[in-house]
Amino acid sequence: MSYTSSTVVTDAPLESSSSAVSWGPIIAGTLAATAISLVFILIGSGLGLTMVSPWSGESASLTTLGATAAVWLIVVQWVSAALGGYLTGRLRAKWVGIHTYEVFFRDTAHGFLSWALATVVVAGLLGSALSSVLGTGTQVAATAVGAAGTAGAATAVSANENTGGASGFSPAYFTDALLRPSNPAAAPANQSNEAVSAEVSRVLMNGIVDGKLSADDQTYLEQVVTSRTGLSQADAKARIDAVLTRINDAKTTAQKAADDARKTASAVALFGALSLFVGAFIASVAAAIGGRQRDEDEERMALLQR
Repeated sequence: MSYTSSTVVTDAPLESSSSAVSWGPIIAGTLAATAISLVFILIGSGLGLTMVSPWSGESASLTTLGATAAVWLIVVQWVSAALGGYLTGRLRAKWVGIHTYEVFFRDTAHGFLSWALATVVVAGLLGSALSSVLGTGTQVAATAVGAAGTAGAATAVSANENTGGASGFSPAYFTDALLRPSNPAAAPANQSNEAVSAEVSRVLMNGIVDGKLSADDQTYLEQVVTSRTGLSQADAKARIDAVLTRINDAKTTAQKAADDARKTASAVALFGALSLFVGAFIASVAAAIGGRQRDEDEERMALLQR
């Protein structure tokens, strides 16, 4: 009995040795997108979109400035993404023997990679410029808070400078309360103006933190003001109440400015995230358009040469 062996040869598709990712066009598109982002950011700075006037009443309103910064950020993202994506698609080498759908996918993927790389580069190299745009609302708020909270901030700084303690807590205040004489009206006359001012600052600071002055602190301040200014006790009390009212008003104004800044910064951040998503889409579409135009141009050139 003889056995006959036969060998069956099947044609199996071979995997291409070349990568489907063309890094040359991606890097070229990234460089173009980064450069155009820098140019537009400088233009925005020149137009005052990231600047705040140091003079009172001269700066744009917080809402207007935040909205303008957000719109400009979207413009920068979209224009740079479109340019970078288009160049990425237009400069890539033509893929031969690839289905049309696969070509479209690769083009869009290359545009997305170009956008992603440009975003990372811009965030790393131009972080300070982007922070200036994104943090415009916060910068304006800081200016507003500093102007509105002058009275309360000055009291806090004075207290901290004389005690070395952390903001919001002064151990020296409790020391002052412990060592207060039984006749506070006469004691300040034997103290220097600097010592009295520091002690009064600590009392006011504690009142700011607690939200109000205690009865003992109120009485003590009335006696100190009376002995130092020569006012009657009633006038001293009225002066103290007026100062406390101004401090509370400053706190309220500062809190409102800080809340407006938080809302504006949140809105700018959300608009920035939305612009990034749209920028990724624009870069992908632009790369597909650029790749298709390149293939069509090559096909027309091939027909003309025949």
